[in-house]
Order: sequence, then C-alpha cells, then structure tokens
Amino acid sequence: MQNVQIVTDSCAHFANAHLASQYGITVVPNKITIGSRTYREGVDLSPEEAFKLMAHETRAPVIEPPSAADYLDVFTRLARTADAIISIHVSREILPSFQRGKQAAQQLAGYNKIMLIDSQSLTAGQAMLVRAAAKAVEQNDTLDEIVRVIRGAIERIYAVFYTESMNYIVQNKIIPPSQTILGAMLGIKPFLTIEEGRLKPMEKVRTRIQAVERLVEFAVEFTDIEDAVILQHKPYMSEQTRMLQDRLAVEFPGRHFPYMLYGPSLAALIGTDASGLVVLESETVPVDDDF
Repeated sequence: MQNVQIVTDSCAHFANAHLASQYGITVVPNKITIGSRTYREGVDLSPEEAFKLMAHETRAPVIEPPSAADYLDVFTRLARTADAIISIHVSREILPSFQRGKQAAQQLAGYNKIMLIDSQSLTAGQAMLVRAAAKAVEQNDTLDEIVRVIRGAIERIYAVFYTESMNYIVQNKIIPPSQTILGAMLGIKPFLTIEEGRLKPMEKVRTRIQAVERLVEFAVEFTDIEDAVILQHKPYMSEQTRMLQDRLAVEFPGRHFPYMLYGPSLAALIGTDASGLVVLESETVPVDDDF
C-alpha cells in the first residue's frame, strides 16, 4: 500500500476532534486577526475562545490562509517519506489557500506527486471531504483511484447557513449593504448556501422557527444521506438545534444528526450567531436494466 499523506487547512472543522490525528492528517492553520491580535486557528485559538473575542468586535476578523512558504515547509517534510501528497483546500472562491498550495507544490520540481484539490466548500463540508479522502487512501491501491473518489465526493457535499445578523456577511461582501437596510426594516434574516464554491444568499426568513423549517426542507431533499452535521454558535445544544433534531427525527427515523460549534474561520465570514446544516449525499449506484 502506498504511503499517501493528506494535508488540509484549518477551515476544515471536524465533528470528530480526533479524526485528524486518527488518520495522520496534517492541518495547516489559518491566521485570524481579531481586533489587534493575530492567532493561529486551532493552535492558540479554539472556537470557544474565538467566539468570546469576536463578541466584542464590530469589525469582521481578517482570515489569512497559510502562505506558500507554510505549505512548502509541510510538503517538503512529508515528501521525505510519502509516496504522494493530497492537499485539500477551502474553496478558492472564498480564500486563496489553494493558490498558495499550488505555488508551494511548483517549487518541489523533483517531487511531482502532489495532488491539490479545491474542496469547493469549507467548515464541515471540507472536513467531510478530508474524511472521505482518508477512507479512500485505506480502500484504494492507486493515487488515480483515490483522487477519483475524492472528486466524486465534492459533487455530493451541500450546505446551508442561517444567520441572525448581517454585519460580517456585509463586510465580507457576501451580500450588498443595501440588503442590510432592507433586512433591518423588515426584520428578515438571510439564508446562505455554497454554490460553485461561493457563499451566496439564497432566501430570507423572519423567525427562528421558519429557519428550522427551512433547514428541514433542505434535508428532506436528499433521499440517502451518507453524513450530516448541524452547525451552531454555542458549545452546548441550543434550543434551535434541539428543535431541528426533533423535526429531523420525524423525517429520518433512526438517523442521528450530530451538532457542533462551527470554527473561527466560518465565524469570521458569516458571524457568531449562525446555524447551519451540512450534508454529504450518498453515492448512488447506477441501476443496470440489462437482464
């Protein structure tokens, strides 16, 4: 079996905190500036600490993905023993992590088995792709087969987010400022999705109950779910998450929908009062009609 090493950036936020160490995944941290201080995500800044710090800031934190030099250091170290490296990045439409990884890979001219993959996602969706990559490494013999499995999973990851405030998403140019004024006047809250790797507004709701119903409607669009996680802005189960789990239990008997506090990178983009649902749809096997 080949020694294939997996690398990702800290935008990938795992529901299972031990998954990265379990599979030997290298997570290269983003740097996040909150106020006047800069932190390494996941190293000297936990999600709980980030939410506390951001609560006192009106300006959206600044996310700085790993530099090309950061990736070069990681790739160079892993290349000494690895047969191949697969580096999975946050969507290039959101942050330039992929581009910087590519710059680093180009500097290792004598080592050409570095596969860079744009997840076209972030947070739990990116983490689901990393997990799929780790399983593919265990179950497939060639690099081509592993990459094929990963690229196939990209097309099956979906996410929606509901946020109570528009402050950060306006500053990050996810919605135009004019919608903030309208939203304040009408008391509406935005729903966001990831489309072609970009965070985009999809619709609006007025209440948390409506938000829960819309999240349920999103979930029931899938006939077969391989993995799913509820994202919330509190370290303990929120009332909204409890409502959502109760509704999902009716629609999906026997399936558990875990929840987790989302990571600092997503909070810096959409705010510290959001909720969401990320789904990895099961891979469908074509039905052979030839008898």
